[in-house]
Amino acid sequence: MMSNNSSSTPFVSIVLPTYNRAHCIRRSIQSLLNQTYQNFEIIVADDASTDNTSEIIDKINDQCICYIKHRERRGANAARNTGILAAKGKYIAFQDSDDEWLPDKLSCQIEALEQSDISVCFGGFWRIKGEKKKYIPEVGRNVKNGVKNWHYDLLEGNFFATPTLLVTKELIFEAGLFDETLPRLQDWELALRLAKLTPFMFIDRPLLKAYQQQDSITGKKELYRQAVEQIIRKHQKDFDRYPPGLIIQYLNMGGHALSTKELSVFFFYLFKAAKLTIKNCLKSHSLETIRSLTMRIAAFLKKQ
Repeated sequence: MMSNNSSSTPFVSIVLPTYNRAHCIRRSIQSLLNQTYQNFEIIVADDASTDNTSEIIDKINDQCICYIKHRERRGANAARNTGILAAKGKYIAFQDSDDEWLPDKLSCQIEALEQSDISVCFGGFWRIKGEKKKYIPEVGRNVKNGVKNWHYDLLEGNFFATPTLLVTKELIFEAGLFDETLPRLQDWELALRLAKLTPFMFIDRPLLKAYQQQDSITGKKELYRQAVEQIIRKHQKDFDRYPPGLIIQYLNMGGHALSTKELSVFFFYLFKAAKLTIKNCLKSHSLETIRSLTMRIAAFLKKQ
């Protein structure tokens, strides 16, 4: 099912996947309509919602909204891909149905990209859970304003959120669409592929508010290790070339297992991290490399 009242060609296509978010999608879309930059289309890719999402979209009744509904559930990544395939703009941006863009989010990113030869831009955001508000990326990640090749940084872990992304349609088709087999962390996996192709521009300021719902994918802890293992397998050659990234992923999965009181799994990943650290220390003639790897293990153990 597809509807669209817009006939002009937009400069930006905003892809918004949704499933049963009638209670919050109006706020999400309104934050797009309130942008100071207005040359865009909004593609709502509905993954077969069973609530009154379609009625909410009809009531908004804006010319720039294109509504596409899957006949059956295929997942958020498939919905994003449906939106990408329908996009008409030079640039593609993403919104989540429970998030809220700040008013100058799009104008800030468009200006940054149009004044450079960069094809990808992302930025910071507020993560909001109940009364708690946290700026991402955190200070400790040392993610700085400007243009950089982020591939090695991203192998160490994700600091990237899909709704902060603005990317040329040409580049996203070159990198490939979202991996529909991933249960979580699809933003990180896409970022890894994009970062292999080109540097990114990072804008160190909040571009949006990301609200963590009780039933959001981000909150489903049981899917975390499954997704990380799948991403490691998919990008194994890159992790092999950069062992610190793999060590950190083992430590992260170990820490996750400890938080869910799975002690045998915790020790399994801790052993893998320690074994890989020792192996690379023996291979390396650099005292700095040895110091860095052993400090990662020590810092992890100190936090537990």
